[in-house]
Amino acid sequence: MSPLPRLALRSLWNRRFTASLTLASITISVVLLVGVEKIRTEAREGFASTISGTDLVVGARTSPVQLLLASIFRIGDATANVRWESYERIARHPLVAWSVPLALGDSHRGFRVVGTTDGYLEHYRYGRDRRLALAEGAWFTDLFDVVLGAEVAEDLGYGPGTELVLSHGTSAVSILEHDELPFRVSGVLARTGTPVDRAIHVSLEAVEAIHVGWESGVPLPGQELDAPAARERDLTPETVTAFLLGLKSRAAVFQVQQAINGWPEEALLAVLPGVALQQLWRLIGVAEDALLLISAFVVLAGLAGMTTMLLASLSERRRELAILRAVGARPLQLFGLLTAESTALAAGGALAGTVLLYGGLALAAPSLQALLGVRLEVGLPGASELGLLGAVVVGGFLAGTLPAWRAYRLSLADGLTPRS
Repeated sequence: MSPLPRLALRSLWNRRFTASLTLASITISVVLLVGVEKIRTEAREGFASTISGTDLVVGARTSPVQLLLASIFRIGDATANVRWESYERIARHPLVAWSVPLALGDSHRGFRVVGTTDGYLEHYRYGRDRRLALAEGAWFTDLFDVVLGAEVAEDLGYGPGTELVLSHGTSAVSILEHDELPFRVSGVLARTGTPVDRAIHVSLEAVEAIHVGWESGVPLPGQELDAPAARERDLTPETVTAFLLGLKSRAAVFQVQQAINGWPEEALLAVLPGVALQQLWRLIGVAEDALLLISAFVVLAGLAGMTTMLLASLSERRRELAILRAVGARPLQLFGLLTAESTALAAGGALAGTVLLYGGLALAAPSLQALLGVRLEVGLPGASELGLLGAVVVGGFLAGTLPAWRAYRLSLADGLTPRS
């Protein structure tokens, strides 16, 4: 290590109490600044990777963002359902290659139930066109089979063969249970890092069976089915919550979208997942920018505190600086000493903040995934985070230029002459 940085570090060590307070302030501000950017970018990537290969998401007419959040991310509820006849006619459209219906509205211990078909396992894609896969067991084949997402199985300790009862509604605690028709776990999906991990998958017919004899969300005494009666009954659904469409040609997406949005039988909405996500980012972009700006001001406050600390220490260090001048240090070397100290504090705060942030994210990743429904990859800092860290170090150097300029101006006589 060259003499100047070594001298700067020793000088900071001699003033380690005040230097450590400044370092802690910068560390906390870096955690906030880089943390906001990290969570913002990872959340966007996580949301974007939740669904791929689906050309259109169709549901009852509402806002595109609400439809996407309710049907794909299981956030909120759909405003209305889609009639089964409409779904079948759209699924038979000449330009439609495949369709996957979704029936939502029930839960089990806070985890959403998704009624669907075999097409869900075959056609649903996430990430970069990755398919769903079973970690154990098999896809549902019986009317009362369920397939669990990886997080459901892990949190509840369920596996193939476990019996469970579904609840009416999507709240974590429900007083209405479909206990007359228990289900059995047939399989567990491999982890995806998407809301699929927090879903319980059953057949559309099973969703229809557990709601036979219910009126406006309330069971009618004596009207519910038992298992043998359910197996004998025609369980063709009357409605679905939403459905996914894959088209034979991506060039036809706007043609099919227009046909669905103008559907004469009922008010429907078809959205492109990517377009709806862009609308979501525009909605929350102002809040993201505000958080980033507040974090930047916190960093500036930390750097301003460091400048104040260095300026306040100059009066105590006048004799030290004068002795350095007396033994041959040039004024520019004194300038470099002070800027080296401020840069070292900023770099140390940036490093400590990064370690603290990524360590905290590694520990909190499961909780964040449960809260947001998407997995946050800790990994290494990306380009945006490295840019912010570099800006903090440069800011530390600039913050040290004022006290360094003051030190540069100190003369040998001023430092050695007693002050009256």
